[in-house]
Amino acid sequence: MTRMHNNFLKTSDGEQIFYSCNFIPGTKVKNVLVFNYGLVCSNHHWKDQIKYFDECGYHILLHDYRGHYQSSGKHDLQKITIHQIAQDLNELIDSLSIESVTLLGHSMGVNICLEYARLYQRKVKSMILISGTIVPVHDVMMNTNLTGLLKAPLIKALENFPNELKAFWRFGGWTPIVKKLIHTGGFNVEQVSSEFIDIYLNKLGQLGPELFLQLIDQMQSHDTLSFVHNINVPTLIVGGNKDKVIPNYLQKLLHSKMTNSELYIIHTGSHVPQIDFPARMNERIEAYLELN
Repeated sequence: MTRMHNNFLKTSDGEQIFYSCNFIPGTKVKNVLVFNYGLVCSNHHWKDQIKYFDECGYHILLHDYRGHYQSSGKHDLQKITIHQIAQDLNELIDSLSIESVTLLGHSMGVNICLEYARLYQRKVKSMILISGTIVPVHDVMMNTNLTGLLKAPLIKALENFPNELKAFWRFGGWTPIVKKLIHTGGFNVEQVSSEFIDIYLNKLGQLGPELFLQLIDQMQSHDTLSFVHNINVPTLIVGGNKDKVIPNYLQKLLHSKMTNSELYIIHTGSHVPQIDFPARMNERIEAYLELN
């Protein structure tokens, strides 16, 4: 971003949350775009949106969740919850004198946006929610229940062979077969370069299997269906009709539960349509922001 300001927020429980913004911290601002990435992902998944909306003059806030990258908290995995991340974000927003926000969330970031809106709805002007699920993730991910079945052997491997599993987590994605599986399973291979996958795998490798297990449990237990109908924030719900990770009917379900929402499905879009078709996504998001 241009005019980037990087700093840390010390939370009320003593953790350090890293953030970047393109406005002067402490000056009152409204309608800040706040980007929230997915499960063991990073802000690199928003790179084309960050660049575009920064150049358009929008105020932008990026943050690393606790336990992620430059933020602290990885020593206490049990406190890395969707609820806590939303609370950390609120402390950050208040500390920067931000009066209102537009939340953008991808995958698990959708859960974080919805939890934030549940807690602090009056501060949310609008939301852009991409490829999320409001039902337990083990029941729907990859259109199977395999993630739930794989949890127990993964925990056992972490207990019995911690060094080997952590090494595989960090470097295994660089093997050609694993790299290809990730590329074809989660992305539109005709639109997303192998260089993007390299960066994604490098970021993923930094976070470790323990954090993955903690957060996928959070996605499983986050009881979004119990409160999502109470959120009346203008919301654009986006999905790719070739999403192999989170089946597309879940975007339609979320749309049916939110009375003040619009649904936008991208033809041949994958789980990350904002990476597959950045220009189209930027245009659609900007049109929604201008109307809301």
